[in-house]
Amino acid sequence: MTGPQSAEPGTTPGIRVAVVTVSYDSAAVLEPFLASIPAAASGTAVAVYVADNKPDSPARPAIERMTAEAGAHYVPMTGNLGYGHAVNAVVDTLPAGIPFVLVSNPDVVLHPGAVDALVATMDELPDAGAVGPKIVETDGSVYPSARPVPSLRNGIGHAIFGTFWPGNPWTRAYRPPLGEHPVRRDAGWLSGSCFLIRREVFDALDGFDTGYFMYFEDVDLGYRLGRLGRRNVYEPNAVVLHTGAHSTTGDSAARMLEAHHDSAKRFLARKYSGPLRWPVRTALSLGLTVRSALVRRKATR
Repeated sequence: MTGPQSAEPGTTPGIRVAVVTVSYDSAAVLEPFLASIPAAASGTAVAVYVADNKPDSPARPAIERMTAEAGAHYVPMTGNLGYGHAVNAVVDTLPAGIPFVLVSNPDVVLHPGAVDALVATMDELPDAGAVGPKIVETDGSVYPSARPVPSLRNGIGHAIFGTFWPGNPWTRAYRPPLGEHPVRRDAGWLSGSCFLIRREVFDALDGFDTGYFMYFEDVDLGYRLGRLGRRNVYEPNAVVLHTGAHSTTGDSAARMLEAHHDSAKRFLARKYSGPLRWPVRTALSLGLTVRSALVRRKATR
């Protein structure tokens, strides 16, 4: 049994992967994502779940229709409590016996064989806790989706100089390029836009930290996964296309950047806790605050 399956709750008829995506008015991108799954998992039995973080949207009937036509499960949330919360809620209700969870944004199109390649890497590397694909943007560039865990030095440098000096050494360390022909390697964390994780590892971590409403929940997950002694592995033989249809501009983009900075502060403050490190935490917070103000001012001109 391969491709998307509509299993009854409590049963796992050979299913190896639960594909979980989170919609927030995502009707424009959901259908291509769902349509790409059968070819991406032609050799792997999967069950597909669509968590809806905006179930009161006028788009709900269309999202439910697309989900049903794909043989997937529609899971409405009680409200928008964040990406991580929605993924956790779905995984908490999955039938027992499904060993892997593919977490993916809906504005992604999986290339043929992508899920099969991620599962094969998991089977090959028993110490791997999560495996991420090569993420290609619509312009053909490779997104830096496998990165080291942020440090205070790189975080502060990126926060202070990233806006007006994109090529600075701290930003390059924070977002290292993977190159046109990347190879399999370990990473500190994998982009939450698309990755495969062992169900047992996700459960051991209690899933995403829901204190991150937006951004850095994937950084935090990868960091905690590494502390468990498991590997975050980048597998470029699995390829997905990020359509970027949910990208924003102007004041909305500035607000999202501010949310990103707030999450960065939370992560680095928790990673580098303790009274002796308060000066650098303060410097980081100040740098992120200044950068947010500059971006917002530019957006409102």
